[in-house]
Amino acid sequence: MFMKPRLKRSFFNRSTLDVARELLGQRLVKLESNGTRVSGRICETEAYIGMKDDGCHAKSGLTHRNRSMWGQAGTAYVYFTYGMHWMLNLVTESDGFPAAVLLRGIIPQEGIELIAQRRATQPTDHWTDGPAKLCQALLIHGEYDGLDLCHPQANLFVEQDDKIADEFVTIGPRVGLNRVEEPWKSKPWRFQAPVELFVDRGGRDNDATER
Repeated sequence: MFMKPRLKRSFFNRSTLDVARELLGQRLVKLESNGTRVSGRICETEAYIGMKDDGCHAKSGLTHRNRSMWGQAGTAYVYFTYGMHWMLNLVTESDGFPAAVLLRGIIPQEGIELIAQRRATQPTDHWTDGPAKLCQALLIHGEYDGLDLCHPQANLFVEQDDKIADEFVTIGPRVGLNRVEEPWKSKPWRFQAPVELFVDRGGRDNDATER
């Protein structure tokens, strides 16, 4: 069991791009009802920033679906898409400004047996390498929308861990914005670190992090 300090609201109450970049390497944790920890280190994120961002849900203004984006930093914004998938975002910046970071991938660390059950039909390399996949693996759904991840009693939160060094981070356009106009379609607001940086063949953290 890892159990490091939880990220505080001050971490999320900053530039969305900074938060998206610095979430790489941090640990997303879900506590099951029996106290079992299911977790993974974050390896891919995307930033969505404000009503002017044509790729952001906030572009249409405040709605019932996206209302959590207008909440305080550190709030979960969980939405349903394609009639079948949940997606987890972490709200950033100041209250009333709609911005969030979409978690696109994690590297499983704890609760492997539960993840295996929930993702049984998929190869292990693809258990959590997508935003809908990680939500299925951690059983994150609509009831988590609006949850304050910074509350000390929250059962979904992010723990502090080592930051991934800049030399290992790939930055590029966000994924799947096929109907989004430029310049928003090509904004370099996606941050990714390769799986190999997190563990070696023995399952131990390697030295690609800043300690």
